[in-house]
Amino acid sequence: MNWIDRLSQVLRPLEQFAARHPRALTGTLLGLIGSFGVTAFGIAPLVPNASDLPQRTVQEALPVLPLEEQLAELAQHSIGLRRHDSTRSGDTADSLLSRLGAFDSRFAAHLRSDPTAQLLLKGRAGKRVELTADANGKVQKLVARYAASSPELAQTHFSRLVVERLADGELSSRLEMGRLETSVRLASGQIESSLFAATDEAGLPDSVGSQLAEMFSGEIDFHRELRKGDRFTLVFEGLSADGEPVSWGAGAGRVLAAEFVNAGRSHQAVWFQDPQSGKASFYDFEGQNKRRAFLASPMEFSRVTSGFAMRFHPIHNTWRRHNGVDYGAPHGAPVRSVGDGIVEFAGWQNGFGNVVHLRHSGDRTTVYAHLSKIDVRKGQRVDQGQRVGAVGATGWATGPHLHFEFRVGGQHKDPRVLAKASESTPLPAHARAPFKVQVAEARGQLKVAATLGQGVTGAD
Repeated sequence: MNWIDRLSQVLRPLEQFAARHPRALTGTLLGLIGSFGVTAFGIAPLVPNASDLPQRTVQEALPVLPLEEQLAELAQHSIGLRRHDSTRSGDTADSLLSRLGAFDSRFAAHLRSDPTAQLLLKGRAGKRVELTADANGKVQKLVARYAASSPELAQTHFSRLVVERLADGELSSRLEMGRLETSVRLASGQIESSLFAATDEAGLPDSVGSQLAEMFSGEIDFHRELRKGDRFTLVFEGLSADGEPVSWGAGAGRVLAAEFVNAGRSHQAVWFQDPQSGKASFYDFEGQNKRRAFLASPMEFSRVTSGFAMRFHPIHNTWRRHNGVDYGAPHGAPVRSVGDGIVEFAGWQNGFGNVVHLRHSGDRTTVYAHLSKIDVRKGQRVDQGQRVGAVGATGWATGPHLHFEFRVGGQHKDPRVLAKASESTPLPAHARAPFKVQVAEARGQLKVAATLGQGVTGAD
């Protein structure tokens, strides 16, 4: 018998096993190959240069199990399916399971009839769902994670809905509370159309886009100066539920450090908390506070529809000087104070409609007009960024927008120019040493984030 015949005799049982158990063999081999690949990828960066290591030859005889025993072990291997998705508006039990690759009519009926399981498709969409099923599509376990119903608990905890098939085949449902975990994450992105579109593309919470605009608003006018090809890298504090990133809870998406390249010019910032006073703010890497006395805009995101210049008035049909800036935004969009101050007037005023006047230090006043709603009262002290009302179309307005004015000594000034020129609070001397340590760490993290390409990843 030649060697070819002997090899055919050895491989014949394997061929017979493959014919009887094609799924098990395929799944096992793919799983082994995949695990080898992941392991190699994970350890490769940590392995030193092979030429620098001592070399030694070892010879040892390894016992080989009989082929029949190996095939029997493979036959016992169970193939499973694990999928992740989010619930959508209009989802039914059948449509959700179908999208997750499971076809289990009994499990779908349980989701429709069991009071606890029904919570999966009740309320707001967007619940993160993890499903485990066998090779035939029979669901073994479904876990849904979403924000806790109580606003107070939602800051630190999440709801975990578990629906699973027990050993006796019966289906069981339970609702649990889990604690949110904090993790530091790295991200990068590039502007193609807008900042929000770029952060969405990178898989970042909306709060990250708002903070980026906030921390660099004194240097970049995000309404007019944003350019296609601008890019950002950042380090942020995210929250996770059982290891799954979430966008709810206290501090979700809090930016810890960032770099934004606008029109070729780089801007950096780091979040730093004074160890003595406990006050925190964004600073550039030289210790200059990014928080100026006035924000560049009374709205987080909108578009400038009319600047501080001459214009043809849409109602009076005459050329007049526009003594403020108009921001186009949806009806009801929040309007915030650009600086600390006291409410000087809050009510109805001729062409302004519902309007709020805030008095600030240095004989400076800001005006927020055409509001649909006023959220402050005369004499009230407000902080920078605090909501004062909502966008509307009251008074002389052809559509929902915010008319914003900045006055110094009663004279109208360009709000965007004054915001960039307004004063900022420097870093206290006692905080210099810990600040330098934090900046050094931020530089290293941002350097790593820049190498990741667009998207988000974890960081240790």
